[in-house]
Amino acid sequence: MTIHSVRSWYIYLFFILVVAACSKEEQAPVPENIIAVTEQSGNTPSAAAVPVSWYQLQFKLIRETPGFTPPVAARALAYTGIALHEAVVWSDRYGHSLSGQLNALNYVPRPERGKQYNWEIAANSALSDIITRLYPTASPANVALINALDSTNRLAAASGCDASVMNRSVDFGKSVAAAIYAWSTTDGGKDGYLNGFPTDYVPPVGPAFWVPTPPAFQRALLPYWGNNRLLVKPRYPETAGIAHPAFSTDTAAAFYKEAYHVYQKVNTLTPEENTIALYWADGGGTFTPPGHLLAITAQLITEQGLSLTKAATLFAQAGISVNDAGIVCWKYKYKYNLLRPITYIRQYIDAAWGPLIVTPPFPSYTSGHASFSGAAGTVLAGFFGNHFSFTDNQKVPEGFAPRAFSNFQQMVDEAAVSRIYGGIHYEFDSEIGARTGEEVGRRVMGLRY
Repeated sequence: MTIHSVRSWYIYLFFILVVAACSKEEQAPVPENIIAVTEQSGNTPSAAAVPVSWYQLQFKLIRETPGFTPPVAARALAYTGIALHEAVVWSDRYGHSLSGQLNALNYVPRPERGKQYNWEIAANSALSDIITRLYPTASPANVALINALDSTNRLAAASGCDASVMNRSVDFGKSVAAAIYAWSTTDGGKDGYLNGFPTDYVPPVGPAFWVPTPPAFQRALLPYWGNNRLLVKPRYPETAGIAHPAFSTDTAAAFYKEAYHVYQKVNTLTPEENTIALYWADGGGTFTPPGHLLAITAQLITEQGLSLTKAATLFAQAGISVNDAGIVCWKYKYKYNLLRPITYIRQYIDAAWGPLIVTPPFPSYTSGHASFSGAAGTVLAGFFGNHFSFTDNQKVPEGFAPRAFSNFQQMVDEAAVSRIYGGIHYEFDSEIGARTGEEVGRRVMGLRY
């Protein structure tokens, strides 16, 4: 997304909020960045503006709805993408439903044979319905935005559309969303946003184990998240995992050297390394690391002019990848329960040391940033190619300069190392996180869309 389109989005949000506050008798004009199309044009590049508009609103919801921490946000983004995909897949004669491919997804409604559909309207209704269900505690102002975007997109897409086609398309999109949401409620993560810090979890005790970290000293975040159902089953049973270097306080040991590397790196950051750490921080009150990756996805969909079905496929793939990467990562986090660098460094190296960014409230191994980025980066490379160059403009509104990458692996590497520069992860956290994320991404790319 260009700087101009970022500004346009905020202008668009303001417009929608004004429309939502107006009386029902008033007829609002169609915003310029929503293009009215006919019922046959669901695969034109402009049609992708409908899902992109919903993802842009969802990034705002992630920022502003309590409890949408990175794994919870990743889950919402995944089910949003799946609902979108299933609402439009039948517009492509070569498309494949994810029913029967995703774990325990055995039924998704299909369109009526011989009937005509407006696929943009179907997509819009599916997205409106699934997002409303996934964010039940959204603020009244954001609920108004959801309702207004639903109406505005539907109005734009309905130009020249017969009323029966429009109604059938709306009903189909809603039926798909209802089925996907019902399936989502059985995955173990439905109420994750309500109870991120369960009081019944008691972390193990010992010198190598995680303890709450300053400044907030919060309880462990989502300790049971790793038990959630994966969307894509591994082809083979998962192994016991990849162990980190053995904990040791011996200055000659590998673990001490890893911690000392973090200590020394934070103390000697270059201006560029400092920028990288802050650029990828994506902490509380932001669109989170999974949101950042899906925002890049939305930007590329817009820049590359993808059709509605292509956009739906990519949104589904990217969302599924970050969801499953989060589950695998959290499984390892609470399998190993490894202490954070700040705990080790202050106890065994320098009691006055502090990281550049605040340490999040969960164990160190493996890195969530690296896992999410490894998964999404693999999906994006599979879609656009290993040598696709791009510029991430997503943090421009926050005062950062755009960051250019020659390929997606460079993006993954930078996101992964940013956590070492920030002082909150060991290098092996990021290396193994990126590797397991890549494995997840490859599984996602193995499905038929």
